[in-house]
Amino acid sequence: MKLYTIHSGMFKLDGGAMHGVVPKSMWNKVNPADENNMCSWAMRCLLIEEGNRLILIDTGMGNKQDEKFFGFFQPHGPYSLQTSLEQNGFTSDDITDVFLTHLHFDHCGGAIQRSGEQLVPTFKNATYWSHEAHWAAAIQPNAREKASFLKENILPIQESGQLKLLYAQSGDIFMPGFEIQLVQGHTESMMLPLITLEKHKLLFCADLIPSVAHISMPWVMAYDMKPLETLKEKEILLNKAVQENWALFFEHDPQTECATLIQTERGIKQEHLMALKDLG
Repeated sequence: MKLYTIHSGMFKLDGGAMHGVVPKSMWNKVNPADENNMCSWAMRCLLIEEGNRLILIDTGMGNKQDEKFFGFFQPHGPYSLQTSLEQNGFTSDDITDVFLTHLHFDHCGGAIQRSGEQLVPTFKNATYWSHEAHWAAAIQPNAREKASFLKENILPIQESGQLKLLYAQSGDIFMPGFEIQLVQGHTESMMLPLITLEKHKLLFCADLIPSVAHISMPWVMAYDMKPLETLKEKEILLNKAVQENWALFFEHDPQTECATLIQTERGIKQEHLMALKDLG
């Protein structure tokens, strides 16, 4: 099994929303805000090469939205989904599976692209995987999440015939070496891939722990639907990570791809920060 970091670009989100109850005097030292209180975040995807399968985990926000939409989130940086795939020796046609942790726009927007007036799958040869309960919540969103679940990102996947829904629970196996951890705090039934490597298991944290700073228990995003549930889920998974020598892969940290963890007198902290290629 080979893993590749796929950079789909950077974007901006409100610093207070991303850091929840943590005061700006603390989080601004970690990820400094601009004059509008906006911080830069990565949209870091993961590509798994295993046998004849190429599995892409999440897709970033894509490039099909209008100028007004992009004005809110200010995508920037040198990377895009397509260029990052190409830099690693692949094209969108090579992807066999797209595994969507959840359907918020910054995680699934790149799954669909414009072709003239039509919206079509970016990965024409891929099967798209989503969780059944999450899909149901996304196509009939609550008022708080409605702005994150965009129909143009979601419904064309089903209309293409390329969608398959999973009824997974935590611990279920998606494929050999790829286990699913199911969490409910951020949104309904978000799926976190847990990948078995030679020296570690690697948890793709998605929006449970979006950055290194969010390892700290109080750092829970204001975007989470059930923040107290997020606290419980973080505690369980971080303790497992320490006990079983997991590493974490951060989808949104603007600088750091991966971290190992250590138990300290002040709780679980990051031990080593590194790029995926240095994880071993």
